[in-house]
Amino acid sequence: MPMAERILPYLRRLDATRIYTNHGPLVGEFEARVARILALPADGVASANTGTAALAAAILATAGRATVERPLALIPAFTFVATAMAAEQYGYQPYLADIDDETWMLDPTRLVDHPALSQIGVVIPVAPFGRPVTQAPWLAFQARTGIPVVIDGAACFGEIVDSPQTYIGAIPVAISFHATKGFSTGEGGGVASTDTDLITRIVTALNFGFHGSREAQSAGTNGKMSEYHAAVGLAELDGWTDKRLAFQAAACGYRQAAEEFGLADRFFATPDIGMPYALYRCRDPIEAAHVQRALQAAHVGWRLWYGTGLQHHQYYSDSGRDDLATTANVAPTLIGLPMAPDLTQAQIAYVIAVVAAAVKDLD
Repeated sequence: MPMAERILPYLRRLDATRIYTNHGPLVGEFEARVARILALPADGVASANTGTAALAAAILATAGRATVERPLALIPAFTFVATAMAAEQYGYQPYLADIDDETWMLDPTRLVDHPALSQIGVVIPVAPFGRPVTQAPWLAFQARTGIPVVIDGAACFGEIVDSPQTYIGAIPVAISFHATKGFSTGEGGGVASTDTDLITRIVTALNFGFHGSREAQSAGTNGKMSEYHAAVGLAELDGWTDKRLAFQAAACGYRQAAEEFGLADRFFATPDIGMPYALYRCRDPIEAAHVQRALQAAHVGWRLWYGTGLQHHQYYSDSGRDDLATTANVAPTLIGLPMAPDLTQAQIAYVIAVVAAAVKDLD
């Protein structure tokens, strides 16, 4: 995150204006700068106080509330719980679908003839670990089925900036600016789209349904980004180029170490996935459990970022679902390794050496 001295000039501007929230000047500047990076008009980005609030507002503005006829939100089982909970905020029941083994995403070509299609009110593809979702196949799915689509982009900001025309379009992309993401305001989020009318509806949904007056014109919530978080975001933008380069250097360091140990074909990092992730894919759950124990013993942090699938969370265990064989195979084997822009090559080499030794134990 930006150091205090980088944030201080923006806090001084905040003190001068005495505007602390409700679409203040810092939020406006932040949204405009993000829009420029994404090659969008200034009103092509709506900021939010969390990524989950951004996603929920995008669902409401795109698909409306769930109906008796269409109560389901089709989502991948391989995702963080926020995807499902955002859909539930506007009455949808999550329906869990399986992912593709190579992309770890929903495949729209497999869903056009889904047996539950007549009950689905919205489809929410997820950018797994920040691997961005291409707009074109989902636009085709939306045109063919008539079902609204909202993309949960989560950690994809660092990967969409190099080709925004591929990943940003009429389908809204909700992005998280949480502190665990490569680009962060500490806590926060936003929605990007070429459809500026849709962005206006999202802004309205994030502000109690208010638009141009204090009369609620739609359903909504209090999801606005504060001026304080915008100050952090502006400081983050000031150092964005250097931070990206540092993450890329860490990823290169990981790949070099993985190559030395013969593990490069099972290691994933930016630009293939989002900047804040370094992933090692084990051959099977047995190897995964062994690697996890080895990392723990060596005092190296690790994560199964999406657990073993939403179907294994107590709250979602009774959710409607397809056969989730691929999720069951992939989820336990993708181990998140430490990743940060200031990791040293010595630290990276240590982590990979621990993984390599654990893998060798099983050969």
